[in-house]
Amino acid sequence: MSRPCCCLVVILLLFCRLVLFVALRCVSSAEEVIHVTGYMGSKVKISCPYDKGYESYEKYLCKKDCGSDDDVLIKTSESQKNKYRINDDKTARIVKTTISDLHSTDAGKYWCGVSKNWKDIYTEVNCCNSVTKIESYAGYSVSFSCPYESQYQNNLKYICRGTRPSMCLQQELITSYNKQHGRFRLDDDNMSTKFTTKISSLTQRDSGRYLCGIQRNSDLHLFYAFELKVKGKQKLGQILLHTESELRREVCIFTAFCFSDSALYVPFTVPLVLLLLIGILVVVVYKWKHYKVKGIFYIHTHAESHPLKCACEKSITVFSAVCFQKMKPLWTQMHPRQKV
Repeated sequence: MSRPCCCLVVILLLFCRLVLFVALRCVSSAEEVIHVTGYMGSKVKISCPYDKGYESYEKYLCKKDCGSDDDVLIKTSESQKNKYRINDDKTARIVKTTISDLHSTDAGKYWCGVSKNWKDIYTEVNCCNSVTKIESYAGYSVSFSCPYESQYQNNLKYICRGTRPSMCLQQELITSYNKQHGRFRLDDDNMSTKFTTKISSLTQRDSGRYLCGIQRNSDLHLFYAFELKVKGKQKLGQILLHTESELRREVCIFTAFCFSDSALYVPFTVPLVLLLLIGILVVVVYKWKHYKVKGIFYIHTHAESHPLKCACEKSITVFSAVCFQKMKPLWTQMHPRQKV
């Protein structure tokens, strides 16, 4: 290989090493990630510092891979473009960008560009992604709590209805400065660092989204979202009535009341049970004396002591059941003269 060719190869290798060094330097400078959070309908401020010596360079904000001019959202030479504003503070060496009227589509990764030196920046636009769902009934009361950090103990807390945090304070239903307003009450517990809102005498018109906010010194307040669903008036449990059900050749000789909550009706059923038991015993003794039929009867004081169910397979029979088992008359097996 000739000497000029060797020199050319060496120069190419040195150039590749230089390009690789510059690329690695750019990657290392992009390790710092700035996280910013904003709320739908509000605005967010992004501050990107840059190194000394780049004060006179043009700065810009871009999205996606910044591979084309369409990805560039705004430059320092434009000052304002659509909902983007940019300002270069050369004394502090910070590029300040503002994005107004945020939407969910604004979430993603952005780049602050300063010539060939740039840093990653993530702008997370999340308005109350975690929504707590609450259900209650008309005429009842409901309470929900909103936690906060101890540094916000003395800050204003408030509740509003809707999904727009930017308008929440202007449309507040109640605040920590005015703790009682109509059916709404707000109690701030500084010891547990949470405030609780109670809504009394609920109606179905109270259903919907609620936001509880905590005022901060910055433009962005803290919010928690609740989804309230108010159902119609709660109906009392129904008592099921079953009559003369036969199971395994056993016959109930009286009607059984079956329901899921036996304790609720015990005071009503005890006297009735006693009367029924006495009446049944009288009938059994009367038939035994007149017909002298030998039969087998069972008296159960607990529903679990015998497989008698009386069509209440998934319920509880709250009073004793007196049943007898069907048998052939004894005299069919005896001599007529031995009939008693």
